[in-house]
Amino acid sequence: PSAGPRASASASALAVFSEVEYLNVRLSLREPPAGEGIILLQPGKHEFPFRFQLPSEPLVTSFTGKYGSIQYCVRAVLERPKVPDQSVKRELQVVSHVDVNTPALLTPVLKTQEKMVGCWFFTSGPVSLSAKIERKGYCNGEAIPIYAEIENCSSRLIVPKAAIFQTQTYLASGKTKTIRHMVANVRGNHIASGSTDTWNGKTLKIPPVTPSILDCCIIRVDYSLAVYIHIPGAKKLMLELPLVIGTIPYNGFGSRNSSIASQFSMDMSWLTLTLPEQPEAPPNYADVVSEEEFSRHIPSYPQPPNCEGEVCCPMFACIQEFRFQPPPLYAEVDPHPSDVEETQPVSFIL
Repeated sequence: PSAGPRASASASALAVFSEVEYLNVRLSLREPPAGEGIILLQPGKHEFPFRFQLPSEPLVTSFTGKYGSIQYCVRAVLERPKVPDQSVKRELQVVSHVDVNTPALLTPVLKTQEKMVGCWFFTSGPVSLSAKIERKGYCNGEAIPIYAEIENCSSRLIVPKAAIFQTQTYLASGKTKTIRHMVANVRGNHIASGSTDTWNGKTLKIPPVTPSILDCCIIRVDYSLAVYIHIPGAKKLMLELPLVIGTIPYNGFGSRNSSIASQFSMDMSWLTLTLPEQPEAPPNYADVVSEEEFSRHIPSYPQPPNCEGEVCCPMFACIQEFRFQPPPLYAEVDPHPSDVEETQPVSFIL
C-alpha cells in the first residue's frame, strides 16, 4: 500500500484547459522484507498510520468555482499482483493565511466621483458621491464601516446603496473568463432633490466567503466594495473600493497602545525641559503687594470714644490686615523634621 498527497489548480476558460501542480509526494506505507517482492497480509483489518509535512512555502487556498478549482487530496493505493489496484481519495482543505495587519492593507481607501444627470440640453443637475473605508483588509464576519457623502443637485429622487462583489478570474492558454456576483449589500435612505446625506460609519457585514486568492497564476479571487447611487432613468453612479478578505484579523489593540504611549511620551517631554533642578523661593512680599495697595484695602474706622487699647479694634480691620499678611519665610530645610520619614508610592497609568 502507498499514499501520497497531490495538489493542483485547474482552470478551463472558453473551451481550453490549463493546470498547475503544486506538489506531488508519494510514500510507501509498508516495504516487503529483503529478498521478497510482496507483502503477505493475513485476513483481517490492517491500519497503517502515516503523515505528510506540507511544504514551508505558501500554498494557495482551496477553492471550487464554476470554471475551475484548487484542490488538495490524499490518495491511498493498494497494489496487488494480477489484480487491479484499489484506491481511495480524500480531499483536504488548505487555507493560505492573509494577514490584514500589513501596511499595504491598513491604508485607507477614498474615492470621489460626480455625474451629470440627463443629456444634452435636458440636464437636471449633478449628483456627487464620496466614499471612504478605514482600511483595505478585512476578515470574514467583520463589519465594514462605510463613510460616504452624497449630494443630490438633480431633480430626481435617488437611493444610495453599497455592496461587496466577488470577482473570479480564470486564465487558460491566453484566454480569460470572469464571473462577478454580489455577496452582501446594504441600502440607504432616499435622498430628495436638493438634499444631501452622510454615512458616518454605516456598517456592511462580510459573510463567510473564500479569502482573496492573489498568488495563483490561473485562478484569481478578488473582492471590492461598491458604493453606488441608483438614479431613475439614468445609469447609476458607482465607486469601487478595492477590498482584500484575509484570514488573520485586524489587531488594533497593540497598535493603539503603541500610538498612545508615543503620544504620551511626546506630550510629557516638555516637563523635563521646564522643571528646575532646585525649587525656587516664592517672590518677595513687597514685590507683590505695595504699601499703596495695602493702604487702599484698609478702610479707616472711627475709634469709639469709650474703647481703650487694642481690645476694641474693628473686626473688619483685623480681617483685612490678616488678608495681606506676608507668606511665611521659605527654607529648603524643614524647621520641624519628623522622626519617621513617610514614603508614599508614586505610580503612572499609561
